[in-house]
Amino acid sequence: MSATYGTTVRVTIFGESHGKGIGLVLDGVPAGTPVDEGFIRSEMARRAPGQNLLSTQRKETDAFIIESGVFEGRAEGTPICVLIPNSDQHSKDYSLLKDNMRPGHADYAGRVKYGGFHDYRGGGHFSGRLTAPLVWAGALAKQVLAAEGIVVGAHIARLARVEDRPFAPLGETAEILASLRTQVLPTLDPAAAPRMEAAILAAREGLDSVGGVVEVLALGLPAGLGDPFFDSLESRLSHALFSVPAVKGVEFGDGFGLADLRGSEANDAMHYEDGVVKTLTNHNGGITGGITNGMPVLFRVAVKPTASIARPQHTVNVAERRDTILTIQGRHDPCIVPRAVPVLEAVTAWTLWDVLLRDRKGEGL
Repeated sequence: MSATYGTTVRVTIFGESHGKGIGLVLDGVPAGTPVDEGFIRSEMARRAPGQNLLSTQRKETDAFIIESGVFEGRAEGTPICVLIPNSDQHSKDYSLLKDNMRPGHADYAGRVKYGGFHDYRGGGHFSGRLTAPLVWAGALAKQVLAAEGIVVGAHIARLARVEDRPFAPLGETAEILASLRTQVLPTLDPAAAPRMEAAILAAREGLDSVGGVVEVLALGLPAGLGDPFFDSLESRLSHALFSVPAVKGVEFGDGFGLADLRGSEANDAMHYEDGVVKTLTNHNGGITGGITNGMPVLFRVAVKPTASIARPQHTVNVAERRDTILTIQGRHDPCIVPRAVPVLEAVTAWTLWDVLLRDRKGEGL
C-alpha cells in the first residue's frame, strides 16, 4: 500500500480515525519556503468537524504539531513532519462494525485486502479523517502558489439537486474565490446556501445523507504546464482527486457535455489579447493535450452521499457468514460536501505545485 503522492514534492499521510493521531510527512519542500501557521490553521478550521448540525458532531480542533523540518517560519529543506492528535474518539460506537459490514463503505473491501488486521473503528485509514493532513499540505502549497499569482478556489455547484450558479468559464476574480473561504456553505448565489442547508437538515432528520458536486477553479497558471498522455495534468489532478474519500467522478471543462457538441461548438477559438494568446471560450477547462493553455483550469468533482447512515440497511455478518440488518451508531456527516470543498482545493493546490516545480526543474518554465 502506498500512502505517498507526488514527484518533486511528496506527501505521505499516516494514522487511523480512532488511533492516537494522524499526520503527514512532506519531502522535497524547497529550503526557505515560507510556512504561515496561521493560514494553515484557518484552512484546517474549514474542514474540521463538529462546528454545526450540517456535519458530524465529533469535536476535533485539528490542532497540529510541527515535529521537524520548519525553523523560524521557513522550511529547512529536510522532511517536514506534522502530527494532528485525535482527541474525541468514541470507539465503542464501532464495536458492531467489526463483523457487520457497512454498505457503501470500505469495510468489506478493506477486510479482504488486509486479512482483517486493519483498524475498523471509524473507518480506520479509510476514514475521511485522513483528509486533514491533505488540507495541511494544500495550505502550504496555496501559500507558495499565491506568491506567484496562482489562486485555487471552489464552491458547491450542486447539493441534493439544489444548484448554485457555475463559475464563469473564463474565470472569476481572486476576491470572489477568497470570499468563498469564509462561507459555511460556499456558494456564488447567496440564495442557494439556505436551500442547501435545508436539504442537509432534512436528510439528517430522515436518518439519511445527501451528496453533491464541487466546482474547482485555478487562476493564473502559465501555459505549457503538464505533459501529454500518462502524466497529463488531467491525469495528475484526477489521481489526487480520486484519492479523497467519497469522490466518484471528475470532469474538466464541459466534460461529458462535450460529447453532445460538434467540433465547431467545442473548439475554443483563439485570439491575441494584449499580446497574450487567449481563448474566447473555455470548453476544455484550460487544458488541451494534457497541458495548460493559459486559460483558467476548471473542473467539477462528484461527491457521493455519506455512506454511514442511521437507517436500517441490508448487509452481511462476515464472522457468522449470514445476511443481517445493520443500524449504524456513532456520529456521521449527513453531507460530506461542505467539508470536502477545502480538501479538494488542497489536493488541487498540492498537485499544481508539484507539477510546476517538476516542469521548472526539467524544462525551464
